[in-house]
Amino acid sequence: MKKIFLCFCSAAFLLSCNNEKTEPAAAPEKSTADLPYTASYSSSFTTDVSDADLKMVLTTYKDWADGNMSGLENTLSDSVEVDFSSGDQFAGTKADLMKLWSTYRDSLSSVTIDMHAWQKMYAADKKTGHIVVWYKEVDTYKNGKVDSAMYHDINRVKDGKIVWYSQYKRPLK
Repeated sequence: MKKIFLCFCSAAFLLSCNNEKTEPAAAPEKSTADLPYTASYSSSFTTDVSDADLKMVLTTYKDWADGNMSGLENTLSDSVEVDFSSGDQFAGTKADLMKLWSTYRDSLSSVTIDMHAWQKMYAADKKTGHIVVWYKEVDTYKNGKVDSAMYHDINRVKDGKIVWYSQYKRPLK
């Protein structure tokens, strides 16, 4: 009985060996669908953004929640553009942006962020990296007012610094 079992195991082992070479995966085919729109910025995204850039961007949210404005400032490019959820836009130096953000952050006694998801996106044709995040933020003002909202942000990263930031907000009731 032991010999039959040993022969059976040996045969199973030999049959499970595979010497066939596998072909590398083919590059994804370009879509040939007749789409109603052409992307004005890019439709050629990969996830080829470094984990260091991802960590840097996520740390900015932790710095904001903790009130660490100097940590947040260190992540910004010398000149930066911001599209605020209010529709306002900013294009200037990080020092000027930090004055705006510091004044607003100083009006808050606490910030809680529940990070729901993030995605690394690299626009190959533009050679730009983006970190897109989705999260819930609860702001408690020093006067006791509490404000909460769902956010969707896009952080464009170049040379390890944030160069553009765009925020979309849906208030919670």
